[in-house]
Amino acid sequence: MTHIALTVETVEQGLRLDQVLSRRLSHISRARIQRWIKTGLVLVNQGGRAADYRVQAGDQLLVTPPEPETWSLTPEPIPLAVIYEDEHLLVINKPPGLVVHPGAGHRTGTLVQALLHHCSDLAEVGDVKRPGLVHRLDKETSGLLVVAKTDVAHQSLVNQFKQRLLSKIYLALVWGHLTEPQGEIVQAIGRHPRERQKMSVHGRRGREAYTSWRRLRQYPGPLTLLELELHTGRTHQIRVHLAALGHPVVGDQTYGGGARRLSALPTELLGLKTLVPRQLLHAWKLSLRHPRTAEILSFEADLPTDFQAVLDFLKPRAACSR
Repeated sequence: MTHIALTVETVEQGLRLDQVLSRRLSHISRARIQRWIKTGLVLVNQGGRAADYRVQAGDQLLVTPPEPETWSLTPEPIPLAVIYEDEHLLVINKPPGLVVHPGAGHRTGTLVQALLHHCSDLAEVGDVKRPGLVHRLDKETSGLLVVAKTDVAHQSLVNQFKQRLLSKIYLALVWGHLTEPQGEIVQAIGRHPRERQKMSVHGRRGREAYTSWRRLRQYPGPLTLLELELHTGRTHQIRVHLAALGHPVVGDQTYGGGARRLSALPTELLGLKTLVPRQLLHAWKLSLRHPRTAEILSFEADLPTDFQAVLDFLKPRAACSR
């Protein structure tokens, strides 16, 4: 078992205990240090203290970090499309079909295993079962995903998500023509009352969810290309909101945008049936503050080939809606 012994210096007198430790142990987030204090893993002069204890010069601090929780995640050499990387974070362009983390039916071959192979010291960052992850994309959704490489970066990114400081822009091809050029969807989302693998709009029983959208192009079918911004991050949010609006994502088998609608296309568009292998939803743009420098970083991911092939098929029939 590892112990860390520290002595409070004169310049630190009067500071909170958690503040002193977060300064001394800069690679550990303050939230994690507070959990250690609360669970008795930090002693002050051989006794327990609260996180808000004001330290005195000469106080003897003893920190006993918990042993890393074991979890059978084996690194796998799965290729990653890296958009950006430094010592604090990693931004990747996730391909469609790649599951983000292990779960029922997907114990191996996930993005997490790929990340552990790419970053050997990632295992202790954040949730032991989802190391480094601060958000996720559905299996069939492609695009930008940010990963924390340190505990401090993880806490910073989690806070940015909670405070809605990140900007997440998506592209989606949806069924139908929207009469307005832009709009908002503000409908709470919760677990579907009968089909527990699905989400649904829930009124007061769900959690707040807010999506804004802008129409880019309209096609016969009828089909529309939308740009969408996520202002909250609920499970399946864009897919559920668009389905509730009556414009489900093309190819979304779960929320009404799949095979039945594709089969009903007019004859001149039936070729789309073979070009739509999944829900056509792509995490296109991402902006965030760097966890260390606070610099605004902005990224953009090109459409994957399957989504682009559909738009190329429809391009001669497009009507610009800007």
